[in-house]
Amino acid sequence: MQLGRHLLTLRAWTLLAALVVTGCTAQPVTGPPRAAAFNATDTAWIQLMIPMSERAHRLTALAPTRTTDPALTDLATRAGARLEEEQASLRALLDLSGVPDTRPHEGHDMPGMVSLDTLAKATKSTGKEFEQLLTASLRAHFTQSGTLCAAERTSGGAKEAKDLAATIERSAREDLDRLAAEYGPR
Repeated sequence: MQLGRHLLTLRAWTLLAALVVTGCTAQPVTGPPRAAAFNATDTAWIQLMIPMSERAHRLTALAPTRTTDPALTDLATRAGARLEEEQASLRALLDLSGVPDTRPHEGHDMPGMVSLDTLAKATKSTGKEFEQLLTASLRAHFTQSGTLCAAERTSGGAKEAKDLAATIERSAREDLDRLAAEYGPR
């Protein structure tokens, strides 16, 4: 009887642990003393912005071989370099926060995130088809990045995260303005 109760208790704890590990929840802040300044908004923002930046970067990297428009190639090249810098800064913040890089948004397709389908289509297209795909995807990415960064600046706790959010938001707005100037508003 006690063995059966012990096994049920053990199963319940195992199930609870599995739910916590597999859930898309905020993770506890541990690590260096500075980590205490990071709240759930900070870590959620960082963990979402990393895959968003990675996918947008993968798309911009295709531009030099897929488009014949020098202005769009230049815009994609500059945006790609900035996205690489953002990724490095976001990863440094994640390390500073003490939260492990568990990639909770891996495989997700969310507003503003370049989808895996879009990346697959982009690798098979050239010219106008690629250019339309690239400009639409970058508009969506920059718009959503700006929205997420504004929310981080409002609700985040760590100064470093809020400062990076302000920088990314400003860059996204500049890139949107360049897209609108070259390719019209959408």
